[in-house]
Amino acid sequence: MRIHYRRKKRTQVDLGLQYRANESIRVPEVRVIGAEGETLGVMQTRDAIALARERELDLVEVAPNADPPVCRIQDYGQFKYQKEKEHKAKKVHARKVEVKGVRLSVKMGQHDVDIRLAKAKSFFDDGHKLKIEIILRGREKAHGDIAIERINDFIDTLKQSYDIFVEQPTKRQEGNVSAIIGRK
Repeated sequence: MRIHYRRKKRTQVDLGLQYRANESIRVPEVRVIGAEGETLGVMQTRDAIALARERELDLVEVAPNADPPVCRIQDYGQFKYQKEKEHKAKKVHARKVEVKGVRLSVKMGQHDVDIRLAKAKSFFDDGHKLKIEIILRGREKAHGDIAIERINDFIDTLKQSYDIFVEQPTKRQEGNVSAIIGRK
């Protein structure tokens, strides 16, 4: 009998919120900005750290890709807190595009199709993509061409109201026929 041990999952650190400070800055020279925003010029890293310690603050690398890297004399904890706050605010305002689904049928009446069209339009107004699908049952599987035609008619009707792009063209997969469309 084999024994399985559970591995500890590593906690993922958000790479966008990692900043070097004080001794973790590995470059020999840095461009230093003071606590009030004044430019102090290019100096040796150890001198800049000593200057920051003298003012009872930290030396924080704010632009590591510059040549030489830009460091600022400030309170590291407060800086990190502000950056986390900005990151959370961006996350809240980021819009996630979902793929919403509308299911049709080969035998569906016109009134039901109109209801699905209204729902599809509301999904587009909310900024989502749309997956239109027909599940073929029984003898309907022999007539997949009718289902493809039904979906294409549905897409053409939507094209009259919206500027649409087809992300995944109408295709048949076993007992399903589906297409994914989005609004430009």
